[in-house]
Amino acid sequence: MQLTDAEAIEEWTRAQARVVELVEGIPAAEAARRVPACPDWSVRDLLAHVVGYSTDVLAGREADDHDARWTQAQVDARAGRGTAPLIAEWRGNTGPLRAWMAEHGVRPLNDVVIHEQDLRGALGIPGAHDTAALSALRDRFAGRVADAVAAAGLAPLGMRGGTWSHGPEDAAVVVRAPDFDLARAVVARRSADQLRSWTVRGDVEPYLDCFATLGPLPRRALTDGAT
Repeated sequence: MQLTDAEAIEEWTRAQARVVELVEGIPAAEAARRVPACPDWSVRDLLAHVVGYSTDVLAGREADDHDARWTQAQVDARAGRGTAPLIAEWRGNTGPLRAWMAEHGVRPLNDVVIHEQDLRGALGIPGAHDTAALSALRDRFAGRVADAVAAAGLAPLGMRGGTWSHGPEDAAVVVRAPDFDLARAVVARRSADQLRSWTVRGDVEPYLDCFATLGPLPRRALTDGAT
């Protein structure tokens, strides 16, 4: 699925509103919860990154590879701030970032869509499994997995969901899982053991590194509050 830039900007705005609804007014104990998908960060820290991402983009401070030093600097710069001032900073960026995306491209959408689900997993509040943004993200990153498979010299991989699939019908290796889990798997949010358990054809072991599109696969199974 592909979105026009105008559609993607609206999807970003809706995702921002959902994240704000998730975290606005939460108790300090919930803001301090570790995020299973980003175990070095709390809920507050992850919010600080998401907010800092938008501020850095608007200021022209976007790193080419979004490395850990860049993202951690966003968190460190906002140390000690509660969720309310972070939300206020982000809301102040909404209009300017919408305008920036219209001119420069909509890559900020990926960040908020991925981290919305990371936050939902930490807070135990499932939702937004069927958005157009998540579908577009799944297609894009499934392509990255396929590119990694080809670069590794492996036979094509098949991914089969309930209503979504990727890869050839006669793929030598096939993993089958709910659509949402596959959307999370292609952005490195499902463990090697989960991928093994979903394999219905062939040996997925040589393919596991191909799913590490955004860093190493998690050591423990993640569900993101999925039902």
